[in-house]
Amino acid sequence: MMKDLHLTNTDIGLMGSVFALIYAMCQLPSGWLVDKFGPKKVYGWAIGLWSGATMLTGACSNLMTLLFARGISGYYRSSVLAGRSENWFPKKGRALATGFWDAASKWGPAIASPILVAIIVPFGWRALFFIAGGIGLIFLVFFIFAYHQPEKHPTLSKEELDYVKEGGGTAEKLGNSEVTISWGGLFKYKCVWGMILGWFCYVWMMNIFTTFLPFYLMKTQNIELKALGIYASIPYFGGIVGAIGGGYLSNWLMDREIFSDSLVAKRVTISVSALLAGVAVVAIPFATSLTGTLALLVIAIARLSALSAMGWALPGDVAPASMVASVGSIQNFGGYFAGSLSPLVTGMITDATGSYTMAFVSGGIIAGCAALCYWFIFRKPIVANA
Repeated sequence: MMKDLHLTNTDIGLMGSVFALIYAMCQLPSGWLVDKFGPKKVYGWAIGLWSGATMLTGACSNLMTLLFARGISGYYRSSVLAGRSENWFPKKGRALATGFWDAASKWGPAIASPILVAIIVPFGWRALFFIAGGIGLIFLVFFIFAYHQPEKHPTLSKEELDYVKEGGGTAEKLGNSEVTISWGGLFKYKCVWGMILGWFCYVWMMNIFTTFLPFYLMKTQNIELKALGIYASIPYFGGIVGAIGGGYLSNWLMDREIFSDSLVAKRVTISVSALLAGVAVVAIPFATSLTGTLALLVIAIARLSALSAMGWALPGDVAPASMVASVGSIQNFGGYFAGSLSPLVTGMITDATGSYTMAFVSGGIIAGCAALCYWFIFRKPIVANA
């Protein structure tokens, strides 16, 4: 793509930044729409929109049309709150459930990378966008018939539904009039700002990996395109283990009664994960072999994924039942609005210095700062009229 359309590292970074910025801006209405109309309707429309935007990417002929297509696809990600674990799982098991759910987002790049490279080599880069968009439309049909809220699920027994509710799970509560907090009033809570700032630190580094990991491996390790799919997928298997492991650790801390409060257990998991991720990222540019580089990438993405899984679980613990999606979308908005700068900044640094070292070192420090935000700023749940 870079060769055919004459793109620089800065151009690639700009595409990543535009995607993240549009994604961030769409977070605010998406969270409100999910709370008002339910996740199934909003997510269904988003899948269709993303599929069309992905196929449009395959027809792009210059940077401006690419930016337009990437901007449209950003809305799809903004509606990911359809998988809200607080509807389906009791509080005690929510961290692990969210870990499995978040791990699914790592299976994509882990499995897809070699498949997409196998498509690119014989058919060209445009073909993979047409195919991916078509798969999205097929999934939309599956989603419409397969996804249900607990109280509307055709095979869920009354005993199972009661178990979910008694453990703190919530049935769908759209437009709950009992909540006395306005949408704008959520910004008055310190915990919301802790989530925003912590998520910004996570997004800053994860966006660098999402946009530049293949380029980094090709440039620093001299990996050829035909082998790139395998090597680029390895770190994301670490992400799968990290997301599930983060949920398991949070549950283990509670089961062993090390912490009785699920919120404290999640904050500990997030803070430790952020610090370990930061150290691993800073060390990546100084690795002297492909094995060392991949090992550090696995650790970094595993710890970032543990942070991500717990971050997604937090809104269900701190927000009123009818405002969970709104709080989650505000967290994501703040994180991606600021984090949208990282791909562009990384591209500019790389073009200016000819190296990824400065971008990774600064990114690792920022990722580590998530621990400060989630531990010292994010402390208490949202309480109406408090």
